[in-house]
Amino acid sequence: MSPAADWKIEGDYFEGCDCDAACRCVYLGQPDTGSCHVSFAWHITKGHLGATNLDGLNVAAMFHTPGHMATGPKWNVALYLDSRAKPEQADALGKIFSGQAGGFLGMLAGFIGSVKGVKSVPIEFEKAGRSRKVRIPNVLDLEIEAITGMNDKEEATLHNVAFTGVPGFDPVVSRSKTYRYHDHGYSIELSGKNGFYSPFAYGP
Repeated sequence: MSPAADWKIEGDYFEGCDCDAACRCVYLGQPDTGSCHVSFAWHITKGHLGATNLDGLNVAAMFHTPGHMATGPKWNVALYLDSRAKPEQADALGKIFSGQAGGFLGMLAGFIGSVKGVKSVPIEFEKAGRSRKVRIPNVLDLEIEAITGMNDKEEATLHNVAFTGVPGFDPVVSRSKTYRYHDHGYSIELSGKNGFYSPFAYGP
């Protein structure tokens, strides 16, 4: 097995976008405004590529989909890697999250038309109860909170949706308390829009 094929990462994931909750894109619907700006955040609790350990590192990305997510046009993406990563860890994260290592992220790479940039930055990831937060100074502030289900004790979740960043998991439907993104010519300032969070697990 090649080192690129010997990898696995798992941990906590969340996202926020400018569609209303719950976003129709997961059902292969059209984005609410005809396009979508969605930011993803991952905290790796356990992971490796070959002998390179990735435990505890964070990754974030902003995707601009100028039309229907599944049918096009192709997406624009900006990728952010944890500045705490050592050179070999940053290289491993770059290979995994660019899709070079294959698996689900390799499939996702097929939707991307333009990479706006890859940056090494401080990424603060916070998980507390039904809230998720990520912050990249001067770039991204995203906080989402789960929508309560019918019994007021459990989160509202989606099951077996057609299009998701966390295949194999049922994402929790959430709304953003804050979503600010300023980079690569994009300027987003909103709240009260769609969010999802879930565990994640990716591999080749």
